[in-house]
Amino acid sequence: METKTATVKGKKILYRESGAGYPVVLVHGNTGSSLWWTRIPDLPGARLVAPDLPNFGGSERLDAAEAPGASDIDLYADYLIAFAEALGLSRPVLVGHSLGGAVAISALVRRPELWASAVLVDSAPPSGLVTPDAHYPVIERFKTDRALLRSALAGVCPTMNDPAFLDELTDEALRMNPESFAGNARALARFDRSGDCGKYPGPVLVVWGRKDAIVTEAMARATAAAFAKGSLEILEHVGHSAMVEDPAAFREILARVVRKADPGY
Repeated sequence: METKTATVKGKKILYRESGAGYPVVLVHGNTGSSLWWTRIPDLPGARLVAPDLPNFGGSERLDAAEAPGASDIDLYADYLIAFAEALGLSRPVLVGHSLGGAVAISALVRRPELWASAVLVDSAPPSGLVTPDAHYPVIERFKTDRALLRSALAGVCPTMNDPAFLDELTDEALRMNPESFAGNARALARFDRSGDCGKYPGPVLVVWGRKDAIVTEAMARATAAAFAKGSLEILEHVGHSAMVEDPAAFREILARVVRKADPGY
């Protein structure tokens, strides 16, 4: 995937892109970046576009004047919507992982006409995701304890056996706005679009890994049920991050979704 930059709402946004054809926007999760999508370097007949949300990876940071803790799901979605429009993407498939799933939900329900369909990968549910208060001291330690952060990321992709890539993901996580370690957790707790999902009429596929230790099956089922054309696909052999744990299987899912969105695919 080729690395590029765009100016969106006055901020530099880094993104990775590959291929040509039907547009697919890939949105990473917490402590992530577009690096998480590089195990799917291309998809024949599709243009893959993976931005680093503001606060993450190579994109510029938000500040406390823009959102509490410099982090907010709807604000991230504002940048995502503006990014898709800046690149002139026509009715893309929208894919969101974990926190990126919540960002995708916000974008779907507030600008439903922009998106052909969506894939939510082990997504935070439309009603938000609460982190227990007792976990926040550990979250704060992630900023300075690389080994602890690496261990946490290993738990997010439990079936991935690639220590070198895990090291890359850890280094990338440490590029995140330090305020967003706790800020993103609190943003997910504030997030609630559960009453708005009916505004998006298109197909929404929820992909959930049986070994996910963060998002429960009940949450995944509730997310699928919230949308008029929601459906659930369970992958028995992976955890929270199918696209890095089994890229081939996830690529097949993505190809199927794009095929439905684009009659000429």
